[in-house]
This record gives sequence, structure tokens and C-alpha cells, in this order.
Amino acid sequence: MIDQETIDKLIAMRLRTMAEVFRELVDKPATDLTFQEQVGMMVDREWVDRDNRRCTRRIKEAKLPVSASIEEVATDSARGLDKAVVRSLATCAWVRAQQNVIVLGPTGVGKSFLSGALVNAACRSGFRALYVRVPRLVHQLSVARADGSYASELGRLSRFEVLVLDDFLIAPMKDSERRDLLEVLEDRYDHSSTIITSQVPTKNWHEMLADPTIADAICDRLVHNAHVITLRGQSMRRKKGLSSKTKNDTSNN
Repeated sequence: MIDQETIDKLIAMRLRTMAEVFRELVDKPATDLTFQEQVGMMVDREWVDRDNRRCTRRIKEAKLPVSASIEEVATDSARGLDKAVVRSLATCAWVRAQQNVIVLGPTGVGKSFLSGALVNAACRSGFRALYVRVPRLVHQLSVARADGSYASELGRLSRFEVLVLDDFLIAPMKDSERRDLLEVLEDRYDHSSTIITSQVPTKNWHEMLADPTIADAICDRLVHNAHVITLRGQSMRRKKGLSSKTKNDTSNN
């Protein structure tokens, strides 16, 4: 009876995992463990369970377009992915130092997968992150300005320790869009980290951004403290598509 009362109280305090471990210890006493070790085991299991749930929430909040982990990233110097660089980025030291990551390369080479894997690692390390395509971001900011929530939306974006801006410069940007992007980056500068994916090399960003003053400001806040990775090789999407087609053709023969 006393044991059940203890379990009920643990559940009422939202210590469900600790309650489960306590029940296990009551049902099958671990005689080889001291009292301190048993309490420690209950606390450890509760801690790990809560940490896993927080991590799951952070990954869901990030809105990643692909499920990717740093362990799945295939390092290959021919593709521009050095093992030492990926291992270093996986530690998230760049996030703690408020540095950026720029991933360049043609469509399909794995830019989104790599950035998603870096976000996954950041979430597992306790950082909040958000993944958004630049065309959608500037549209959302335009809507926010119209409905009076612009400042609130900028504040929300600034609170993410890692912000992925996917498909940067995939299309020419309007003056209002360039200024909105600069506002986002200004709030994040020297305060949090940004991941940029783009098909356009950094040396061409000024030309693509068109406005020299805003281009200088954007590049200054992104490039000078960034880890730049340039991916090369065949489109992974095309490669997978051809592989799938070959398998289907073989199975139909």
C-alpha cells in the first residue's frame, strides 16, 4: 500500500519514469544494489527520459524537410566533405561560438541533408533550431508586416540558436526582401548561428543581391565567421532515381 502511494505521488509530480523504475525495484528487488545506487538509477532513468523527450520536441520544432543525422553523412573528399570537418561540426562548437555554416553546391548534391544533419546534432546538444526556405521566409515576413506582427516574428526568429536559410538566392530578391533578410541576420549577428544553403558561390552573392550596400551588410554578417563547405559531384536525387529505375527494369525482366 505504501509502495503504491509512493508511485501515485511520483506520477502526480510527473516523474513517471522514476515511478516505473521504483515499481520494478519493488517487484524485483535488486539485492546487489545499495540504497544510494537504487535512488541514483531512478534519477538517471528519469533524467535520460526527459532529455530524450526534450530532444524529440526540439527536432519536431525545427521542421526539418528530411530526416538526417550526422552519423549518416557520407564523408568523401571528392564530394567536398572532409571527415575531420564533419566531425568538428558535429560537436556543435560552432554553435557555442555563434559561428555560421555555409553549404554550397548544385542542386541535389546533399546540401539540405547535410544542413539537416547539423540541425539534428544541434537539437541533440540542447539547442533550438528552425529550418526554413528563404522564399518562404521573406513571404512570411511580408505577411507579418501587413498584419502588424512583424516585430513579433523577428523576435521569434532571433530566439532560435540555429536558423537554417535554405535555397538562398535561388531567385532574385526584391528590395523589401533583401531588407527583411538583413533584419533577420542583424538580430542574429554575434548572438546565434545561421546555416545557409545556396547554389550560388559566395563570390557571386554581391552581384545577385544587386544592392551594394545591403549586399555588404548581409555578406558581412554571414561570411566572415562562417565554415564554408562546397559540395561537388553528381546529383544524389538523380543517382537514387537511376538506381531505382535500374532495379525496377531488372525486376520486370
